[in-house]
Amino acid sequence: MVGPDAARERLDRLLSQAIDGLSRMRIKALIEAGQARIGQAGDMRTVTEASYRVKPGEVVELRVPPAVEAVPRPQAMDLAIVYEDEHLIVIDKPAGLVVHPAPGNPDRTLVNALLAHCGDSLSGVGGVRRPGIVHRLDKDTSGLLVAAKHDAAHAGLSALFARHDIQRRYRALVWGRPRQAKGRIEGNIGRDPNNRKKMAVVSRGGKAAVTHYTLVEAYGAPGNAAASLVDCRLETGRTHQIRVHLASIGHPVLGDPQYGRARRGRSVHLGPELQQAVAAFRRQALHAVELGFRHPMDGRDLIFYSPLPHDMQELGALFQQFNSA
Repeated sequence: MVGPDAARERLDRLLSQAIDGLSRMRIKALIEAGQARIGQAGDMRTVTEASYRVKPGEVVELRVPPAVEAVPRPQAMDLAIVYEDEHLIVIDKPAGLVVHPAPGNPDRTLVNALLAHCGDSLSGVGGVRRPGIVHRLDKDTSGLLVAAKHDAAHAGLSALFARHDIQRRYRALVWGRPRQAKGRIEGNIGRDPNNRKKMAVVSRGGKAAVTHYTLVEAYGAPGNAAASLVDCRLETGRTHQIRVHLASIGHPVLGDPQYGRARRGRSVHLGPELQQAVAAFRRQALHAVELGFRHPMDGRDLIFYSPLPHDMQELGALFQQFNSA
């Protein structure tokens, strides 16, 4: 409990003084990861700002997750392998699979599965914690992802991504209908100043980001469509880029727990079956449908496609049925 002498103290400073064995930087990272709660008994709330000024009488809790193994261990899992040779592997990642170990997801990740599938050749390629990984998809985004099997392939693929010399196309189900059938969304992306766990289009700082979108199908009248299916091509590749950019123009991805909440009210205009389906859709409706690049070792132009997963197909079909009724 916070005493009178600690009033207005920064949360991270207070905890670093009270807890032995944890650095202030580690405590700050835990707070920003949502591991701190503040309030009164029975009425605790999560605080993600390390600079939060505590008040007398507040109870402070900090959860310290179990330590993650320094070296991921191989774990055999079924993988949807789209392409594989001695240099690289292309996976069709399902929604729900985390790409690499992190706090809260120490194992059962794609990295663990790749270590089991590729063997010792993958160990250490591109870093101990993220062997073979040159790009990533969010846990609940599905679709195509490439990984390297050795250092030369990793360096070659990393150079392609650094030059943005990669074809990446996504499909997303979004709320509403974009005003223009095609468009270019440009806006620097950085940490949301009001919530460090989220990204946002920022006016200062951040990293340049460009997304090109094309309307594929709108579900409903042009001026009053409930939802749409859109194609998105990345010119850059920033954290949560498509989700943040689409939300910034008023058309967040359906099911997105971080950037789609502002549009949940739209579901009240839908029929009961569709309302239930939208409420039950527990991930962002975003899928990496196309991945193209030049092979880093032999120079061949490769391009791969992945159809929309069944959950997105079924949700889109329900919107079609609702709007044609």
